[in-house]
Amino acid sequence: MSVQFIGMIGHRLSSETIAPSGPVFDKQYIARIAQAHEEAGFDRILVGYWSDQPDGFLVTALAGLSTSKIGFLLAHRPGFVAPTLAARKLATLDHLLDGRLALHVISGGSDAEQRKDGDWLDHDQRYARTEEFLQVIKQVWTSDAPFDHQGELYRAERAFSAVKPLQKPHLPIYFGGSSAVAHRVAGEHADVYALWGESLEQTRETIEKVRAEAARHGRVVRFSVSFRPIVAETEEAAWAKAEDILQRARQRLESAGTALPCKPDSVGAQRLRETVAKGERVDKRLWTGIAKVVGGAHNSTALVGTPEQVADALLDYYDLGVTTFLIRGFDPLDDAIEYGRELLPLTRAKVAEREREAVSA
Repeated sequence: MSVQFIGMIGHRLSSETIAPSGPVFDKQYIARIAQAHEEAGFDRILVGYWSDQPDGFLVTALAGLSTSKIGFLLAHRPGFVAPTLAARKLATLDHLLDGRLALHVISGGSDAEQRKDGDWLDHDQRYARTEEFLQVIKQVWTSDAPFDHQGELYRAERAFSAVKPLQKPHLPIYFGGSSAVAHRVAGEHADVYALWGESLEQTRETIEKVRAEAARHGRVVRFSVSFRPIVAETEEAAWAKAEDILQRARQRLESAGTALPCKPDSVGAQRLRETVAKGERVDKRLWTGIAKVVGGAHNSTALVGTPEQVADALLDYYDLGVTTFLIRGFDPLDDAIEYGRELLPLTRAKVAEREREAVSA
């Protein structure tokens, strides 16, 4: 199967090494970084979700109207918009984007984050809500007649939507979460299961678990892994670049008064800390420097080397069954442009060669 690349855009320029600048909703930056990803050859762009930042639906709409071909992956946390309304909002946005939208469902791994929006459910309750949320929106998207729903968390009478997604039978559903209950829900509902960049051993283990859950429902799930590639002309220069990124990230944290690593409570963060415990360099190319600084708080592991070396590292994950890579840099705009020059074409060429070898074998 061919490989896909997903980038990530924000609503203004910022990263672990770059302090936020410009207006919090920077229309020019949103359009520019979306266009840069399209020109670089990315297949999709992720628009994230934060409890204190601009609305992702509107960021996606602006970025979508500023581009013509690239797909979008909108992160959404169930629980704050009724599933019947969410289904209509997403279907409408899919029409606005001419069928370029996918949904990334995040149940929420941080109690503190959830409570900012008034959500006091615990971890397992959030996943139970996600499961019911997905059941309802799928039914709204596919039902030709009104239906009633009476579940544990949601009730609806004669629910119906005149607007359906352009994509059939429904929007592609990406799913995040690293716990056992997340694997179970993903096995039933996800089209693509998304992991943070862990070791090859950890990744293989998760893929096996999710595949087993999907098999219980007669389904096949695809897999995505997230990395922060650091590339340079030579391996030595790439590792020097990584060290510079680490020092700048520490300086930024110190200037913000948050020099000590946080300890996020999500299972994904716990697993990244397990990766950090394996060492600063894991499986040759996987670098855990930033993941250690942020306490595993988000997708923060990097692959370091020349474009050829990083492409080969990505192929190690492809050989495990990963067919989508979400990659973003520490200088979000410039790195997206750089990835498009060599890393994306090289990796696609190597995957194509793998496929030719498989056919001729």
